[in-house]
Amino acid sequence: MRVADKLKDINKEINEACLKANRNPDEVKLIAVTKYVSTDRASEALDAGIENLGENRDEGLLEKWGFLGDKPKWHFIGTLQTRKVKNIIDKVEYIHSLDRLSLAEEINKRGSGKKIKCLVQVNISQEESKHGLTPEEAVVFIEQLGSFENISVEGLMTMAPLTTDEEILRNCFRQLRILRDQVQALNLEFAPCSQLSMGMSNDFTIAIEEGATMVRIGTALVGEDG
Repeated sequence: MRVADKLKDINKEINEACLKANRNPDEVKLIAVTKYVSTDRASEALDAGIENLGENRDEGLLEKWGFLGDKPKWHFIGTLQTRKVKNIIDKVEYIHSLDRLSLAEEINKRGSGKKIKCLVQVNISQEESKHGLTPEEAVVFIEQLGSFENISVEGLMTMAPLTTDEEILRNCFRQLRILRDQVQALNLEFAPCSQLSMGMSNDFTIAIEEGATMVRIGTALVGEDG
């Protein structure tokens, strides 16, 4: 199926979820996750009107950047190795996976006077297979970032458990929203923390109902093999 056709279906679901939650659909940024598809498929997503593309490996981002350049707004959504920061720092709109001081130090070092928009990754479900800070660690970590002049903490990111249990998913997303509100209440100039990156192909409508401002959709939007 063409990306344009899938996008119509996704947008309909986003609008319905926003209506259910009494939210404005304009509050939700759709990120097409193109990590499993070809450059041609990513280009098709752009042609369909999608402005934001997400990649989880620097190699994949750099390959597609070679063809698409800065036409899309790029989001780095995977675990970022410190030594790879230099490869993507000048190409991305957001880094969704800030989770340790060594990474913050490298991002700050490579920022070159530009505020790098970062989301702090939180492992709300506390699954061993997932990266990210615990909710308790996240607040302390964010407060430590005040000395990094090239980092702006724009929000939080999480990955929910792979389950069909709606209550588990809803609780996960709700906890991230509550944590975001706690950070906002600190009124930290370097951490406006307005964004919530949560929700993927299987659970994005629930995430939107619970306050997501960014949803990362791959399979349901662009497929897996281009």
